[in-house]
Amino acid sequence: MSERRIRIAVFTRDLRVNDNPVLAAAANADRTIPVFVQDPTIEAVFGNEHRQQFLDAGLADLDRSLRELGAGLVVRRGDPVTEIGRLAERFDVESVHIAADVSGHARSRERRLERALAAQRRRLVVHEAAITVHPVGDITPTGSDHFSVFGPYFRRWQEQLRRPLIDVPERIELPDGLGAASVPRGRPAHAWPGGESAARERANAWFADGLATYHDVHDDLAADKTSKLSPYLHLGNLSPVELVTRAAERPTAGSEAFIRQLAWRDFHHQVLAARPGAAWNDYRNHDDRWNDPGSLLDAWRAGQTGYPLVDAGMRQLSRTGWMHNRARLVTGSFLTKTLYLDWRHGARHFLGNLVDGDLANNNLNWQWVAGTGTDTRPNRVLNPLRQGERFDKDANYVRRWLPELSGIADARDAREPWRLPADRRRTVKYTEPVVDLAAGRQQFLISRGGGR
Repeated sequence: MSERRIRIAVFTRDLRVNDNPVLAAAANADRTIPVFVQDPTIEAVFGNEHRQQFLDAGLADLDRSLRELGAGLVVRRGDPVTEIGRLAERFDVESVHIAADVSGHARSRERRLERALAAQRRRLVVHEAAITVHPVGDITPTGSDHFSVFGPYFRRWQEQLRRPLIDVPERIELPDGLGAASVPRGRPAHAWPGGESAARERANAWFADGLATYHDVHDDLAADKTSKLSPYLHLGNLSPVELVTRAAERPTAGSEAFIRQLAWRDFHHQVLAARPGAAWNDYRNHDDRWNDPGSLLDAWRAGQTGYPLVDAGMRQLSRTGWMHNRARLVTGSFLTKTLYLDWRHGARHFLGNLVDGDLANNNLNWQWVAGTGTDTRPNRVLNPLRQGERFDKDANYVRRWLPELSGIADARDAREPWRLPADRRRTVKYTEPVVDLAAGRQQFLISRGGGR
């Protein structure tokens, strides 16, 4: 080994310097190599313009923060195991540090990296509670390796002690002969400034102005009062442990509702950790014989189903890389229980377009809404008309994202444009409904053995 102790901090979905167990442990050495490896395998599945620009901005911000500490971000492109192995061998590192994650790709990467480093007689140290609030495997029921129902899980989750917050390292130095990379400074075209600095600014504003009333307004589509922190949580620009800690210091109904949403995120991660096949296979199989997607899937993707609330959500997604959570539930239910199309079509489309597309959260939420996952009422169907009446009463959400309906003054007519006289409908030029809601619901329930 070299006289100076050198450690590598591998950044994955923890792109921050605050409360980062990986960085803190790796910085406890004479020299530290903070590295991010751009993995083409991940880009092939998750790549989209919004996400890539958001990631680039996050990497640039991380690089600035690390330079302020004395180092900078080392960026490589290729197979992470190969690239990290080369750095470890070249600089004779003592250990490599990485955050625990639950996707099949992440776990395979961890196993391969451990073997490669062992062949070099080096250690891989995997740090828990960097991406989730609690270590994924720490909360289990008697006789099982995971909770399949959220309620009991949440009670245990609340009782579990959180790890303490971790300070930013005072200083980090790169080993001699290694320079930080020039990181692209991208920014999404639509309202998503990336990086830890922007994330902390947004979080501070949210805690000051949004948290207290979150329980009252988080489902209001037009009010748009959700935290919008999910993209920053996905890339780890924010620590989930820090968010829960801060919210718990402000005990209100709003903070309780917000903490519950963060617990849902942990819940999905522990399901996927225990059942990795649930990423793409039914968690609970109902022998669904899904309809052939054909033009129905195309209409759904394009926001051209003829149901304004569904179409508004899909167009918000395509234009911004994000969708309001209530709209995600409505568009998901419509795809799987009204069009009766396979949830995997929706999961792939969301992963390919969302800035916050996260395999555990995205796919297991899709299974939840499709009734193949952990929902205790798997056959419930969300009616987009009733959902619009409840959560977009004045039709401001659908008018915002569907310009062809923006001139319709009456809210109900904007939510249900087929009510307009025929000549007015021709002027509006909005798509006719692609399916009858009652017929679609009936087909779904009969297929599930309900019949009503």
